[in-house]
Amino acid sequence: MGTKEFQCGGHESALLDCSSASERNTCSPGTAVSLTCSEPVRLVGGESRCAGDLEVELQGEWRPVEYLSPWTLKAAAVACRELDCGSAVSLVRRYESSERPVWEISSDCVESGSALRECAASESSYHFLNLTCSDKLLQPNISVSSSMYGVSGAQQQGFQVFRGSTFTISCSIQPQYPGGSFQLNFTSINSANNYDSEPAVNHSAHFLFPAAEPAHQGSYSCVYHVSAFSQDFSSESRLLSVTVTGELFTVGQSVMLPRRTLVRTECFTVSPEAVTP
Repeated sequence: MGTKEFQCGGHESALLDCSSASERNTCSPGTAVSLTCSEPVRLVGGESRCAGDLEVELQGEWRPVEYLSPWTLKAAAVACRELDCGSAVSLVRRYESSERPVWEISSDCVESGSALRECAASESSYHFLNLTCSDKLLQPNISVSSSMYGVSGAQQQGFQVFRGSTFTISCSIQPQYPGGSFQLNFTSINSANNYDSEPAVNHSAHFLFPAAEPAHQGSYSCVYHVSAFSQDFSSESRLLSVTVTGELFTVGQSVMLPRRTLVRTECFTVSPEAVTP
């Protein structure tokens, strides 16, 4: 693996600020460095990582946030973006009976484009900023199963079904919000169609196709819709292509695929003397 060798002293603000040697093969398989990074901002005490008291880490110390002037949702949106939690939904100034050290942050400083930690000053207060963000919806999953093969594992982007067979497209999503619904989108060379929405039961829905036809051939995606915090959110899955192939014949309980039958004809010559009346 070709890479540069970076020589960092620890004071650099970016990796490219470090001095580097010429490019060479220094990274053998299995030895590449893996990093987990986090912003010095968090929300604590809420029902999810995207709700709770806003805290900022500065000089190695985590403290709750208080504000000099009332914060707007525009200022709160900066914190939500740094947390990768979508947009700001609500903002409350929470009171506690005991005074605690806080980082006092001006909303004007935040709205000017500065990072939260760049706007912080050390103070003590009885009030703390409680923030709820919308939380970014995760991407739904889409899968296909048929009456013949079950869930396809051979092709991650496509699935083949036989004409006349039953197949089901399933949509699911990891739990974030209760309820919601799934809509199945379909696109082919000749048309585009949105199937009726199905309610999300246990965060999943299933769309049944009793008999596969050439008209079902195309690309499908699941779109999850949910309402939370008086707002509507949606998220779309990857595209999955379905190809309808061949013909399916059923005899009793057996399943038979189309095949050719070879008929053999033989000719015989019989003399009249060999024929018995």
